[in-house]
Amino acid sequence: MSEHQTAQLTEVATVAVPTSDQDRALEFYVATLGFELKFEAPFGDGQRWIEVALPGTETTLALAPTPAGAPIGIDTGIRLRTKDADADHALLKFRGVDADPEVMRWPGVPPMFSFTDPDGNRLYIVEQVH
Repeated sequence: MSEHQTAQLTEVATVAVPTSDQDRALEFYVATLGFELKFEAPFGDGQRWIEVALPGTETTLALAPTPAGAPIGIDTGIRLRTKDADADHALLKFRGVDADPEVMRWPGVPPMFSFTDPDGNRLYIVEQVH
């Protein structure tokens, strides 16, 4: 082995989002945000491992069951790309999603806003600029 050798990683496969109610989270990510159910299997003591993804994408979000007492309602740091931040902001607000009051705009930065899922986890929508 060489000190200059790197790991042989190829992609970000799955990002976990802590979830207190998997059925509620699945409904939100599929019906409200437009994700597709990619995988579901029994997991642990009566729970499920659920992965969702945006249509045509490989990276999934795991709607991970959260043990009692573990934190939920975190800033996930997850950025979702959109073609139209204003339209998505209006749609999510119309559907009752807790989103920023308006789309944020700064010189040289793509339009973006944040929103929370039913567990209070914060995600971001960023407009594609190219």
